[in-house]
Amino acid sequence: MHVDMDAFFASVELRRHPELLHEPVVVGGTGDRGVVAAASYVARSFGIYSAMPSTRARRLCPHVVFLPGDHAHYAEVSERVMAIFHDITPLVEPLSLDEAFLDVRGALHGKNIAPPIAKTIRERVFETERLTCSVGVATNKFLAKLATERAKPRPSATGPVFGSGVHVIEAGTELDFLLPLPVRDLWGVGPATGAKLSRMGIETVGDLAAQPERHLTDALGNAAGLHLHRLAHARDERPVEVGREAKSIGHEETFPKDLTDRDRLGRQLIRMADAVADRLREAGLAGRTLTVKVRFADFVTITRSSTLREPLDGGLAIARAAERLLDTVDIDAGVRLLGVSMSQLGEVTAEQLSLDDLVGRSWSDADDVVGEIRGRFGGDAIGPATLSRPGTGLSRMKQGQRPWGPDQDL
Repeated sequence: MHVDMDAFFASVELRRHPELLHEPVVVGGTGDRGVVAAASYVARSFGIYSAMPSTRARRLCPHVVFLPGDHAHYAEVSERVMAIFHDITPLVEPLSLDEAFLDVRGALHGKNIAPPIAKTIRERVFETERLTCSVGVATNKFLAKLATERAKPRPSATGPVFGSGVHVIEAGTELDFLLPLPVRDLWGVGPATGAKLSRMGIETVGDLAAQPERHLTDALGNAAGLHLHRLAHARDERPVEVGREAKSIGHEETFPKDLTDRDRLGRQLIRMADAVADRLREAGLAGRTLTVKVRFADFVTITRSSTLREPLDGGLAIARAAERLLDTVDIDAGVRLLGVSMSQLGEVTAEQLSLDDLVGRSWSDADDVVGEIRGRFGGDAIGPATLSRPGTGLSRMKQGQRPWGPDQDL
């Protein structure tokens, strides 16, 4: 099964703001560099969709209502929804806060009761959260996700026009469902690949399935050709992956105005390093590879990475290493976006002490104390002095903060 919450962020906000139920509502960044994270079904009727620049959304619908979003609240709701999924089966693979794959073969006991299970999921989500979801049921992940699209509501000027809510592709009917679909519905067929296939006379999945495998690998490359050939024949052997470990932990931010001042960028690095360190230590992880991401005013994006001798999980150490990487970048063109991430993650092990550590307490000890203080008194109780602002306290970065672009000047 593939379960997808319907317009999740927007729907959660409408639950909190019922007076906006029939208004075009968008969750996202309100500034000129903001993007749409989610659009209500009323907003979608104007052609607004996720990842669209906020300025374009306003042009399409001048009276659109922008809400800044509350990532922490969405995560709480998501946790409760995922708990419902885990009551059905332990084999749950979350894809994001609002969708997941479920392997329910163990719950079927040889009987074709998948549709009732899907109905139960929808009923429990609605009873618990007053939110709706759509469910696709099929013999593999690829088809289940396609089936979910058939079950989804349609946008209208008055709100969602609900579809079936559950769409089942029965075993043995996979190709009947798949072959008539546009080839662009296949995973991995973006605009460029779609245009190339169109020039080859391939418009539907059936057209693609009729091509010899060698023809596709010659035209698209070995990996892409084999991938699409398998999908066109409804083959997807990927299992539902339970408990996938994070490959990296990071934060990035788009600025309201391009920055060329290294001191200001340095403060942003400290904010991000502090936030990354918080998440690493909460997870009991440290990272070996540090990456700094820089996007310039012309949207050219570069990264600088360094694999460290010892894994890091402390804010100060990450900030210092990140600053050394940023020093290698010419920022005269203006920095539009800055990001810091740690990868090659592993559990924290014994720490190699330096000579300075032998004389006094190590920075790791200080990080431990900071973590304890935040755990007891809240995340804003303590932080780097450079992030302190008169009258407003600490300007710390939190997980999910302004992920859809800036709302106002820094």
